[in-house]
Amino acid sequence: MIATLGRFVPLLALLSTSTPALAQSNTSDGQATVVYLVRHAERADDGTDDPPISDAGTARANLLARMLADAGVDRVHATAYRRTRATAAPLAERLELGVEAYDPRDLSGLATHIRNEGGRHLVVGHSNTTPAAVAALGGEPGTPIAESEHDRLYVVTLTPSGAVTVLLRFGAPSPDP
Repeated sequence: MIATLGRFVPLLALLSTSTPALAQSNTSDGQATVVYLVRHAERADDGTDDPPISDAGTARANLLARMLADAGVDRVHATAYRRTRATAAPLAERLELGVEAYDPRDLSGLATHIRNEGGRHLVVGHSNTTPAAVAALGGEPGTPIAESEHDRLYVVTLTPSGAVTVLLRFGAPSPDP
């Protein structure tokens, strides 16, 4: 199931709380496993294969950090690229967490790791890997992410009976493809 809720950010607090109906069976504390997934923020064009994020990207990454500051995130994951790490950095710094690198070619391994760990996770990926990571977790990825799209935020809650996916939008709207 995927629900699109436009720019309704306060829902994040609700999705971050535990309820018995959403308890993940492999977590000892009875808390649901919640995974926030985003594509990296807007990149600067510096002529390299691994560009940094732009000023607009920095603003989006900072907004993401403010939005998730109280969501109980205890793990932050990003690919080894500068733009994904820079998108994850503001939240990781705010929460005094490291950014854990993951291999975007092994999304099933990432999904297994997250399921086994439980808790709350931010996963920062790319236009092609973020929907695939949602699917690897058992969620609904929806439509492909356009090259110009940077405002999509998935919230995947892992439950004993499967995954519930909510799609939110945040920050400046991405232009239509």
